[in-house]
Amino acid sequence: QVQLVESGGGLVQAGGSLRLSCAASGLTFSSYPMGWFRQAPGKEREYVAAISPGGYNTKYADSVKGRFTISRANAKNAVYLQMNSLTPEDTAVYYCAAGQKWGGISYRQRDYDYWGQGTQVTVSS
Repeated sequence: QVQLVESGGGLVQAGGSLRLSCAASGLTFSSYPMGWFRQAPGKEREYVAAISPGGYNTKYADSVKGRFTISRANAKNAVYLQMNSLTPEDTAVYYCAAGQKWGGISYRQRDYDYWGQGTQVTVSS
């Protein structure tokens, strides 16, 4: 059974930083592209960032480019999202997701087979 468990969310002031973690189990982690998505109140879930199985390729949504960094530690079955220069517009529930085995990086939610429960990030002004 595949499980993805996010952690690291919380309340932070604008301009601050947070590091989200996602612990994966039940899958050959190093074979899967991973992604981060978020859903703000009253809005649809949106793509944030993705990373290839080996960690060599990353892509970001324009809204977070230059501020967020996705990384992974395959030996630890974990993926991370370092978030800097946070703004209130970054307030959302953040989800990690595992894509299709040996698949490529994707911004499309339908390309992700497994999802975590999410972790709340709140940025105060």
